[in-house]
Amino acid sequence: MPASTAPLAGVRIVDVSMLGPGALTTHLADLGADVIKVEPPGGEYVRKMVWPFVEGVSLLHWHISRGKRSIELDLRTEAGVEVFKDLVRGADAVVEAMRPGALDRRGLGFAALRELNPKIVMCSISGYGASGPYRDLPSHGIAYDTWAGVVNPAVNEDGFTYLPEHASIGIHAGPLFGALGLVAAVLSARETGRGSHVEVGQADAAAAMDWLRSESWRAYERPEDEVTGNPVDNYERRTPGTAGMEDGVRYQIYRSADGHILFMASERKFWRNFCEGVGRLDLYERRPGAEFADHARGDVETRVELTKIFATRTTAEWVKFSGEHNTTIAPVNTPKSIVDDPQFADRLPWLPAEKFGIDELPFPVRFDGRNPEPERPAPKPGEHSAEVLAGVLGYDEAKVALLRAAGAFGKAEAADGQA
Repeated sequence: MPASTAPLAGVRIVDVSMLGPGALTTHLADLGADVIKVEPPGGEYVRKMVWPFVEGVSLLHWHISRGKRSIELDLRTEAGVEVFKDLVRGADAVVEAMRPGALDRRGLGFAALRELNPKIVMCSISGYGASGPYRDLPSHGIAYDTWAGVVNPAVNEDGFTYLPEHASIGIHAGPLFGALGLVAAVLSARETGRGSHVEVGQADAAAAMDWLRSESWRAYERPEDEVTGNPVDNYERRTPGTAGMEDGVRYQIYRSADGHILFMASERKFWRNFCEGVGRLDLYERRPGAEFADHARGDVETRVELTKIFATRTTAEWVKFSGEHNTTIAPVNTPKSIVDDPQFADRLPWLPAEKFGIDELPFPVRFDGRNPEPERPAPKPGEHSAEVLAGVLGYDEAKVALLRAAGAFGKAEAADGQA
């Protein structure tokens, strides 16, 4: 969609985040916000972190920094701070992703910025948040998942524990919650004229995303006559989440002829539709089950029959069968195989490498039938310094020269595209 009609067109954000938390402003840039990435001289080291590297630059940078403009500033100098303050005066929000208090130590905390711009929103994203005994601990993204209890240690054949493959939660959920909070705060500031300080911990976000399991365990602390399991399970308190589904039969993963499917016929109507569709109403009649939430736990006889049935067709054939017979069957993909899934191709069209440096997934929300596309690929360090200084701040060549002499942009000679 054209930049002028994007949902966040007209919102300007000054971003001093680093590494994965920078995804907070990626979402906003995808939606049309003007995100000005303030980098230290030489650029942020995100470009050197995490495989794979594409043309010598980390995929992490290609994805997280897309759609943003880059300017290099040395915030250890008075001149660099002067430029930063001028950016804040015309911005809606400032995003920092450092250990709590990093900007405060430079005299650029929320109280100072609010004096420059009463409507400014400051959003701070960190590992463990700005309070609590862990607030100052150095950490990386997976720490927030282990802290939140969403990763179980694995043990190899030599007896060594290791980190198993898993979907990272905190480093993705933290920026999403932060972006939502920032937009809400900007709306409030435009309405009231008063900015606010939004603060999010990525560990908090990981725990919040896994609320069902922790809240279930918490609920089980109450007496059994107050909190029970499902009626179909004789009210037994099953282990929360999917861990309580190991013995499920009508809600379970099965092998197909070429992979796996997930069968989810926990409602009686879906179970009947399936049995009728495969010509095995005898399975339904033997055990129709409860109307809702019946996984037929422990019914080994039915599980054996279902194992045989699902092995007779491919995953794609079972997905087609699901639509034809109004029953509940889904494919089981991997991060590698999902790109070949027709649903993926329809809903998540790649942002092409020709424009963005790598093939990237788009923002997964559609506006008028389309996924938004950022204006530009991830920048080189300071690539947009000249246009930001002149076009955003209105600096003339003489002022830029004075700032350069004062070390605002670092001591190194300016590279192509820099001021």
